[in-house]
Amino acid sequence: MDAAPREHRLDTPDGELCWFEWGAPSDRPSFLLLHATGFHARLWDQLVAALPPGVHVIAPDHRGHGRSAKPSTLADWTATADFLLPLIDRFAGNPLTGGGHSMGGYVLTRLAALRPAAFRHIVLVDPVIMPPTFYEGGNAPEIVDPAEHPVARRRSRWDSWEAMAAHFSARPPYSHWQPAVLADYCRYGLLPAPDGEGWELACPPHLEASVYQNALRTDPYGWLGAVTVPVSVIRARTGEREGNLDFSVSPTWPELGATVGAVRDEQWAELSHFIPMEAPARLADLLAGI
Repeated sequence: MDAAPREHRLDTPDGELCWFEWGAPSDRPSFLLLHATGFHARLWDQLVAALPPGVHVIAPDHRGHGRSAKPSTLADWTATADFLLPLIDRFAGNPLTGGGHSMGGYVLTRLAALRPAAFRHIVLVDPVIMPPTFYEGGNAPEIVDPAEHPVARRRSRWDSWEAMAAHFSARPPYSHWQPAVLADYCRYGLLPAPDGEGWELACPPHLEASVYQNALRTDPYGWLGAVTVPVSVIRARTGEREGNLDFSVSPTWPELGATVGAVRDEQWAELSHFIPMEAPARLADLLAGI
């Protein structure tokens, strides 16, 4: 694959959408890759590098993330999905194989339900979809000021991406990532600080915190039945989670694949929730084989 993607901007009703593109549309399906909360589209670089030559790949920055528009807060993931609809419509007639990690997987299910003709297959990589009873029982986190959420206190300012990478390289979960993926996360996950002094996270901590406050408030089973394309589910190892921010094990309901009639339902038990960061080439092989 081309080493560097082309960066594009698309005006939407909810602000500017930044997206990246490798290759060009052809008679083969294109890949649409959707990242997780707090990350950005260029975290897919190592996976894309492992795909066969000549494939077409589209990877957007979600609203509030990367180089896309920054609202004052981020509501539930339905709004995150709807923000991407103009990009999906841009490629009407060019069937997509979708791959979505964590929030990206949840979002991908809604896109496939709203635009069934746009997709030929969707791959949900640990998509953070809970059992139906979770949404019925009012178990969503209590709404509090996002500034009080632990994520809001993340360090936002850095002297350089190299300093950020060095800081995280020995700390879980980043220490388990492939070094090249961590470098991409830091290199492309910072933007120049407004005051001209150093760099700041492209997903501001208060926005990431608002995602965690709102993400699980909408029941995806309201549209999962409308997903008609083949679905693959890939889950990380299971275990008891030590709080909502513990991603050493899978946050996905183990019965999700059976519930949606997945054509592939696999547990990659040696990996944490951060599957694309720990095994990008393995995930690339799976996507290329669909």
